[in-house]
Amino acid sequence: MVLKRSKLFAALVAAALFSLLQVSPVWAIKVADVDVYFSPQGGCTEAIVRQIDQAREEVLVQAYSFSSAPIAQALLKAHKRGVRVEIILDKSQRSQRYSSSTFFAHAGIPTYIDGRHAIAHDKVMIIDRAVVITGSFNFTKAAQEKNAENLLIGHSRELAEKYRGHWYDHRSHAEEYGGHFSVNEAPAKGGL
Repeated sequence: MVLKRSKLFAALVAAALFSLLQVSPVWAIKVADVDVYFSPQGGCTEAIVRQIDQAREEVLVQAYSFSSAPIAQALLKAHKRGVRVEIILDKSQRSQRYSSSTFFAHAGIPTYIDGRHAIAHDKVMIIDRAVVITGSFNFTKAAQEKNAENLLIGHSRELAEKYRGHWYDHRSHAEEYGGHFSVNEAPAKGGL
């Protein structure tokens, strides 16, 4: 009888798990069109720059660490051609002598500091409400050249809408960064 009960129990557990797997949670999104990149030297920076260069309306950025000159320049070019660019950075970017937050703020790109969390560790870009860039890849030179990182570029309006909601949740408690540095601290031309 014990053997029969354990088989019955196993069958019930299997049926319950199967039914759970058949019901998608509200937040589940299927994304069929995903580009995958790895670093070091896997083309992550170039893939991000290509996506930014194609932006026509909006680029929303969340970044823990940001020191990639090519990505910063692509965002600046997008801003100059009329694309709405806004950036949320971790509080560590506020305390650096000259950081990406200062670069972006002085370029006229709305820049915010998310200081509510121990670390604002997101690495996300949402482009034109249709493309999401995310993964472990920080927007840094080291991530491109030295670190083992991954990058996903998902092409999905539904996915982008979820990430936009997340971005705006963090924007609601982030502080606007004014870009404070003296003339003597300004970077050399073309650099972050």
